Amino acid sequence: MTEMVWSIVLLAAGFILLIKGADFFVEGSSSVAKTLKVPSIIIGLTIVAMGTSLPECAVSITAAMGGNNALAVSNAVGSNIFNLMVVCGFAALFNPLKAEKSTLKKEFPFSILCAVLLLVCGFLSMELGRADGLILLAIFVGFLIWMVRSALRARAQAGEEEYEVLPMWKCVVFIVGGVIAIKFGGDFVVDGASAIAARLGLSENLIGLTIVACGTSLPELVTSVVAAKKNELDMALGNVIGSNIFNILFVLGVAAAISPIAFIMENVVDIGILIAMSVVAWLFTATRQKLERSEGALMLLIYAGYLVYICTR
Repeated sequence: MTEMVWSIVLLAAGFILLIKGADFFVEGSSSVAKTLKVPSIIIGLTIVAMGTSLPECAVSITAAMGGNNALAVSNAVGSNIFNLMVVCGFAALFNPLKAEKSTLKKEFPFSILCAVLLLVCGFLSMELGRADGLILLAIFVGFLIWMVRSALRARAQAGEEEYEVLPMWKCVVFIVGGVIAIKFGGDFVVDGASAIAARLGLSENLIGLTIVACGTSLPELVTSVVAAKKNELDMALGNVIGSNIFNILFVLGVAAAISPIAFIMENVVDIGILIAMSVVAWLFTATRQKLERSEGALMLLIYAGYLVYICTR
């Protein structure tokens, strides 16, 4: 019993470190980018999206290095499903989420294509090998270049923006402190989750899809809900889409490049569910170019049904 309590404490401490570490990293990095006159749209699509996905990155890479590959893939896929259905759904309850036509035509479909690519790579050999990981990373670099070029064009049309920035010394402290917190938080979450799974006789895949995925997606949830409450609706949706692309291309790309990730049939099914839910979220948003409160509530119900399914299969 003492070991179980210690594992739960370790898991909780890991989540706290991951969330606060990601928060500090995003704030410090964003401030540096603003000081260097980087357009805010680049910050939103890259730094904020990637920063809120650092917990997933830390957990999946730590799991891959430790040989817990089932946890690596289930965490990334589970986080993407949580981001789509819970983060978007919950944020829409506060304020219907509007989407730009370009987002619906480019970034959202691209995130679905990334999930399809992951399904194909994993299903063909039931493994995400080092070559697959390098391919995902190469596509991620291409995506970043595409985003930067699009953002620079947008900046040329919109003109300069006013920024409020932190002192440089505080930026350095936030970035370094955030990275350290994320590193140790990832270690704690993987160790705690693995111990709980072993103690309760649960699979690492189930733990990764539920407890770990929900915990590491808390930064996205907080960021998107706050953005929706502040009426920054594009950021709320963009954060989720950017994070989902980052989780597949970079997080699993790096994890597979470090150590090939063996797939089980449950992984294939879950990625198929992710694709289906992505299409549903995209269609909901595309109908009126926004995600309504009723649609957000329905997405939360769909996720609740998914949780029941994965816990009873």
